[in-house]
Amino acid sequence: MTKILISADMEGATAVTWPADCLPGTPEWQRCRPFLTSDVNAAIAGFFDGGADEVLVNEAHMSMRNLLLEQLDDRAQLLTGRHKDLSMVEGVQHGDVDGIAFVGYHTGAGDEGVLAHTYLGNSITGVFVDGVRASEGLLNSLVAAEYGTPVVLVTGDDCTCADAEGYAPGAPRVAVKDYVSRYAAVCRTPARTAADIRAAAAQAAALAVRHEPAAPRERTIEVEFDAEHLAGAATVVPGVEQTGPRRVAYTAAGMYEGIRCFKAVTTLVSAAVEEWYG
Repeated sequence: MTKILISADMEGATAVTWPADCLPGTPEWQRCRPFLTSDVNAAIAGFFDGGADEVLVNEAHMSMRNLLLEQLDDRAQLLTGRHKDLSMVEGVQHGDVDGIAFVGYHTGAGDEGVLAHTYLGNSITGVFVDGVRASEGLLNSLVAAEYGTPVVLVTGDDCTCADAEGYAPGAPRVAVKDYVSRYAAVCRTPARTAADIRAAAAQAAALAVRHEPAAPRERTIEVEFDAEHLAGAATVVPGVEQTGPRRVAYTAAGMYEGIRCFKAVTTLVSAAVEEWYG
């Protein structure tokens, strides 16, 4: 029995290039929800083509209520909604996921890429794990590794595919658009991206083999902000210390603790952002 977990973000979905395209409640978001659903359906179909027995899709974008369930492939199940223990990779911790796919992903804060950011759309200018600049893809791959689950597929813009070479070098990667600027891209049509994703997922299914879980090891995580007061706000989280005017750091025993502390930091910081001055 092969089980696949799809972590579905939206900034890296087909045709999404502008903040409103993925901001829940806007007309542009409503227009782009079918594009995201199409990307996910293509991955589902491809995994089943490749021999997967079960696919669980975990919503990973903002409100985590973006996919159109009524249009989802009936063979899959959807985990939708917020406040989950592992947020973007919820479900991987149960020990029965053989491979995880990052669909609709993007590059991290401080890097080139369409709608590049790390958790917060703005405010964070860089996240570093043991000194290495980290995207959400890298962060989530480190979490998945602690449960023995390999990343088997990544889709997003071309910069995201290049980023994935660092954390999932053997996994197929599908560029649904090419970076021009943070808010512009050369986009493929949904029909083309669906075909490309389906073919890549069929290939990726063979890589979905659980391995020995990576032993949790101490990690130092640093977060850099665009304003000094945000670093101060982050230190409300126990164990988080300010290490510079706009930077904080903390040490976690493993990535399970590391990603949960990071989520706490971003939640507090987002509450400290004022409308006009950040």
